[in-house]
Amino acid sequence: MANDLDRRAVVKALLKDRGDLLVVTGLGSSSYDVFAAGDTEANFYLWGAMGGAAMVGLGLALAQPKRPVAVITGDGEQLMGLGSLATSAAKRPKNLSIVVLDNAHFGETGMQMSHSGLGSKLELIAAGAGFPSVSEIKDIDALTAFRPKLQDLNGPHFARIAISTAHVDRALPPRDGVFLKNRFRAHLGFPPN
Repeated sequence: MANDLDRRAVVKALLKDRGDLLVVTGLGSSSYDVFAAGDTEANFYLWGAMGGAAMVGLGLALAQPKRPVAVITGDGEQLMGLGSLATSAAKRPKNLSIVVLDNAHFGETGMQMSHSGLGSKLELIAAGAGFPSVSEIKDIDALTAFRPKLQDLNGPHFARIAISTAHVDRALPPRDGVFLKNRFRAHLGFPPN
């Protein structure tokens, strides 16, 4: 599943002019990519919660139904939480988009081939789970066509973006969980706790 799409360029394009979009990131590289695209209080970076990004995004979408919510994660992280696709599709939050950056490898543990590299097709799994809007993105035109879905409230949407396996330097967001939680809560208008 070789692809030439640069992960950083893809995420930067997705988050350009993001408006009031709330973003939850998966473990590892997707957090680095979102941070590199521009840190903001509307980003919630998950650290040490492999497989949990889609469920956190689902909870956020249900709690904030007037705000668009995007989960940006990797294939390895999403494969760890496949059940979250079925739950998200069943709950049908119109403001949720799940975007999987798929390089067919476990990038954080040494670039071992992931299940998507061995034939698992996350877009088919999402469609089978009941997502009404599923996109497979392999080029800039498809990315450009998908981008407005992040802002609309006619979801839930799922997109698998085939990205390059090329090495990208880490851009580390804050890693203090309490700080990130309180910053995100303050952005939503809630006091720290």
